[in-house]
Amino acid sequence: MSTASVQCPKCKTTLPDSAFNLPDFLPCPGCGSGVAVTVYPAFFRPPESGRTGELVMSEGEASCFYHPQKKATLPCEVCGRFVCALCDCVHDGKHLCPTCLETGRTKGKIKSLENTRTRYDNMIFGLAVLAFVPPIIYISFFTSAAALFLMIRHRKSPLGLTQRSRVKFYVGGIIALLQFLGWLALGTWLIARISNGWK
Repeated sequence: MSTASVQCPKCKTTLPDSAFNLPDFLPCPGCGSGVAVTVYPAFFRPPESGRTGELVMSEGEASCFYHPQKKATLPCEVCGRFVCALCDCVHDGKHLCPTCLETGRTKGKIKSLENTRTRYDNMIFGLAVLAFVPPIIYISFFTSAAALFLMIRHRKSPLGLTQRSRVKFYVGGIIALLQFLGWLALGTWLIARISNGWK
């Protein structure tokens, strides 16, 4: 048996390793329900043990920024703080300290650690289409301007985590641009009529 276990979703009986990665459903030994379990080979590997930092043995040795009693092994590649083997976080081949790793995740600077991302294409398209709703059509000048601002501001922002193309982004932008130009044309026409005394 592996160190980890998989339970039947119905009766919570632990399923044997022999039930994994089979082409067909197998009856659960507890309740008899058909169960199919697919796992990756890493499921069977035991967890790797972390490294511990060495103690500072003599005065003058560089110590870890986070653990002054531990010997520094290398500097963080972002902030330059010395870190011990325990604090050395390797991500995408870079050695980072825990603070830089967490900051990169929370501020979105390390894209591979993101688990959420704003879908600006939905916002732009929604603002553009919202202008066709009867009560909002009278303020569509502002909604179209907001959509155009978002389009210009976030034209280089990365796609959403599940987004495959920027079609909705540009379609919404084109609709918003046409609305905005329509309002400008209407305003120009009204100004011209007023200056000519509505003739």
